[in-house]
Amino acid sequence: MIRVLLADDQTLVRAGFRSILEGEDDIEVVAEAGDGEQAVRQAALLRPDVVLMDVRMPVLDGLEATRLIVADPALQAVRVVILTTFDLDDYVYGAIKAGAGGFLVKDTEPAELVRGVRVVARGDALLAPAVTRRLIAEFASRLTAPPPAADLDSLTDREREVLELVAAGLSNEEIAGRLVLSPATAKTHVSRILAKLGARDRAQLVVLAYETGVIRPGWLR
Repeated sequence: MIRVLLADDQTLVRAGFRSILEGEDDIEVVAEAGDGEQAVRQAALLRPDVVLMDVRMPVLDGLEATRLIVADPALQAVRVVILTTFDLDDYVYGAIKAGAGGFLVKDTEPAELVRGVRVVARGDALLAPAVTRRLIAEFASRLTAPPPAADLDSLTDREREVLELVAAGLSNEEIAGRLVLSPATAKTHVSRILAKLGARDRAQLVVLAYETGVIRPGWLR
C-alpha cells in the first residue's frame, strides 16, 4: 500500500486529490496538511511514502518544507512531489534541486496523478513528461558557468553515457533500448551513478548533469 500525505492550503484541492487517490486499491491518503509546517510535522510523524506538496502555502512554503523533509535522515524513504499551478514555476527548479522527486501540474489528468504517485513511490522521478524537460532546460539555460565537476571523474564512460540519458528524461527501459542493454543493467548503472555522485534520486541527477555541463538544453530531443 502506497501511503500519501496531501499538503495544500486549499481544502477543495485536497478533497479532489483524496477522492482520486482513494479510488485506487494500492493507495491510501494517511493525512492532510494545510501549510508547509504542518506537512513537515505530519511527514515526521507518519513517514508516508509520498508527499504531494503545494508550492505556495502559508506559514512555510512548499520549497522550504521540502528541504526540511529531505534533510531529515529519518525521512530518507519519503518522496516529495511538488504541485504547481504553472508548468514553469521558479520554485519548482529549486524544489527539485532540494530533493523533490518531481512535480505535477495541478490540472493534470486523474490517471496521470495516480501514475505519478506510483512512479515516485517506487523510487523513480517524474522527469519523463515533456513539460518537465522544458522546465529543467529553462532554468539550466540560465546558468552562467558550471560549478566544479563534482565526482564525475569517478564515472566510467558507460556510466557517463547513462547519466546523459537520465538527464534527458529517459526511463531505464528507454536507456536500455538506446544503449542496447537489458533494463536490469540500465537500472544497475543508474544505481551506481547515484551512489558515486551522492544524489538522492534521478531528479537530482538531472540537475547535477545540467549544472556541471554534462548535458545542455536541447541536447536530446
